[in-house]
Amino acid sequence: MSVHDERKFPWLAKEKKFIRQAIESGKTVLGICLGSQLVSAALGARVYKNNEKEIGWFDIELTSFAQAGNLFFDMGKRLEVFQWHGDTFDLPENAIHLAFSEGCKNQAYIYKNKVLALQFHLEPTWELLLEMIEGGREELLPGKYVQAEEDLLKNKQLIESNRKVLFTLLNRLAEQK
Repeated sequence: MSVHDERKFPWLAKEKKFIRQAIESGKTVLGICLGSQLVSAALGARVYKNNEKEIGWFDIELTSFAQAGNLFFDMGKRLEVFQWHGDTFDLPENAIHLAFSEGCKNQAYIYKNKVLALQFHLEPTWELLLEMIEGGREELLPGKYVQAEEDLLKNKQLIESNRKVLFTLLNRLAEQK
């Protein structure tokens, strides 16, 4: 699904409007994968096809700002996270770049200390990972940044470490002023 699929999924237009209103009212907002693309579109940034699909467990590199800032403090320089996307986004005006990968330059940003956009997934459980594979198996075609199904499944140990990162980020985001 793409943020541009409004003819197929009419609710996307309403969702972008809702996100924009939430941001304008000062709410804390977290966008993950398609959610980060919707947040970006709601903030007026361009969303478009990435040069390569990213599907699998890949490293993201945290920017120096992210490493020194409150959200990713003490998490190191790299995180191995789960990816499943074909689109990407430009950074909205006044957003601060937090992470990038070899396959996608905009992996995360913060906007006005209250809006966190993550192109990658930290939330999958084992069951959700299996469902994602089942629902998207046709996308697991050979590519530079597309892992085979068996490679997606053999990194089960990363699920718990990613969830810990997610909950740390959520707690820290909730404390942002």
